[in-house]
Amino acid sequence: MCSRCARSAQRDTWRRHRTAAPTCSSRRGGRPAVTTLARLGTRVRPRLLPEPRPDRRRAVLVRDVRRRFVARPLGGTLFGHLGDRFDRKQVLVATLLLMGGATVLINCLPGFATIGFWAPTLLVVLRLVQGLAYAGDWDGAVLMSFEHVPPGRRGFFASLPQTGLSAGLVLGPLVFLLVALLPEEQLNSWGWRIPFWAGSILLVVGLAIRNRIEESPTFREHAAADEVPHAPLVEVLRRYPREVLLATGVMAGISVATYVNLAYSVSFTAEIGIPHWLVLTAILLSNVVQLAAAPWAGALSDRFGRRPVFLVGVVAWEVLTAAFFPMLLTGNPVLVLLAYVLPHGIGYSIAQGPIPSMYIEAFDSRVGYSGISMGFQLGNTLGGFAPFLTTLVYEAIGATLLGACVSVLLIGAGLCATLLVRISTARRAVP
Repeated sequence: MCSRCARSAQRDTWRRHRTAAPTCSSRRGGRPAVTTLARLGTRVRPRLLPEPRPDRRRAVLVRDVRRRFVARPLGGTLFGHLGDRFDRKQVLVATLLLMGGATVLINCLPGFATIGFWAPTLLVVLRLVQGLAYAGDWDGAVLMSFEHVPPGRRGFFASLPQTGLSAGLVLGPLVFLLVALLPEEQLNSWGWRIPFWAGSILLVVGLAIRNRIEESPTFREHAAADEVPHAPLVEVLRRYPREVLLATGVMAGISVATYVNLAYSVSFTAEIGIPHWLVLTAILLSNVVQLAAAPWAGALSDRFGRRPVFLVGVVAWEVLTAAFFPMLLTGNPVLVLLAYVLPHGIGYSIAQGPIPSMYIEAFDSRVGYSGISMGFQLGNTLGGFAPFLTTLVYEAIGATLLGACVSVLLIGAGLCATLLVRISTARRAVP
């Protein structure tokens, strides 16, 4: 290769890396405000829901959670179709605008005392919009990161958007702690709105970053060759039904384990008397570890393959999750910290690193957005109902066997991933 060609190739590689990195950072920028909404829920929602009827308030919150998770497959289908059919870059801009805009509007909602039942109604609608937009955001972020870099670096760059949630879980509680320093009266009246106004600044920054991102070179090639599908969802269902089911199985097992480790365990530790600050610190530390461990696992998948790295993470997660509740029951602060950091910070992170690339490689690039959206969002939706079912299982069999049941689900996720990689590898081998 001549020196001029070599320099041109290096410039092209640098340009693609420079484009992939903002895709990941813009996604991380939008998570803290959304995560803070969950942390400030006890401050925000009582002002938006009726005071005299606690039972009605709980019912509204349960419907809120269910609608958001039901919205995710719809959002994945919608934005997946738009991304495969028209333009992936503009879809990413639209999802960030909708998700961030809904968060800012929640901040502007008057209380129940001012507008009555319009307050909870608008809250549910805005949370529904958040669920729709979030469903299309992750899929587009990992796909754009994957398609902008050479094959030998795709696992690493596609894993970077995975750190978005961890960044939100780290920064969100820190923002909450700062706001909580305000006097009680000021916090209840206007202080709880501060993180959401800060989130509006992140929204502007994220939109500026994503507007600078170039369109996916893979999509441009398909558009130039007139290979853009007219009905990508139909093509996915017709040509890749096994891949969709297996991808759903992978994500369902991981989602259930994640919600048990994080969501359900918070209420469980409160029941057995573990201080809330200790649990919060453990979750923060596990997410700090994940910020480095997930990209590292993605880089390892570029070298050793997606399936081996994923299975190592799943096996580690299974073993550590089986000991999760027994370690919590000891009440020992060191063991409580390790109970969160080891399974979620290490096992979960190693398993999560290769998942984006594994999903993308399971589908033809012409319908990649729709394919990964369906598999990821369907599995995530099934996992979203885990906290409700976990309570029933815990009351029936106890905490120790609950951890064993989660390990069984992770085994199922590992088997689905093995079959998914085998099928996609065999399909690519056929000329």
